[in-house]
Amino acid sequence: MAQAKMMNEAPFEKLVKEINSQGELIRTRQDEKQSVMNEFDKEKRRFTVGKISRATLTSSVVKTNKELSKLDSDIRTAMRKATSLSNRMNETLLRQEPKAFKASESGFRLDGEKKKSAAKKKTTTKRKAPVKKSTPKKKVSTKRKPVPSKATLAKEKALDKKYSKK
Repeated sequence: MAQAKMMNEAPFEKLVKEINSQGELIRTRQDEKQSVMNEFDKEKRRFTVGKISRATLTSSVVKTNKELSKLDSDIRTAMRKATSLSNRMNETLLRQEPKAFKASESGFRLDGEKKKSAAKKKTTTKRKAPVKKSTPKKKVSTKRKPVPSKATLAKEKALDKKYSKK
């Protein structure tokens, strides 16, 4: 008797629970980030009113920046985990592709199967020998004479004057 593919729900339920917990974690971290930003906003207002000093506000800035970067890192980590879990869930779902059955008078058969027939003879093709490519000729470079510097020219000129007088 032919049997249709049945999904094992336990691993899938586990993935759903894990991805749900990652989503909740992301939301929690986002709420924490918002509360840190609100706290800093209150501190800033207290500074403008004159209730706290600039040094206190500066230390609050450092503390707030560290906390915000930590929360951002936690959110990104949770997002990566959620993406990984969703990819695993997608793989699990893709494995559930149904088998296509066809009913006939003799019973069920898979749709992709063909009736038994004589095996076909395998044909092979001969490979052609590789064609050698000609290599381009290398260009012969000619050496250029070095261009003398101003100092060298001045020395030569001085020597020319010295020996041309005699």
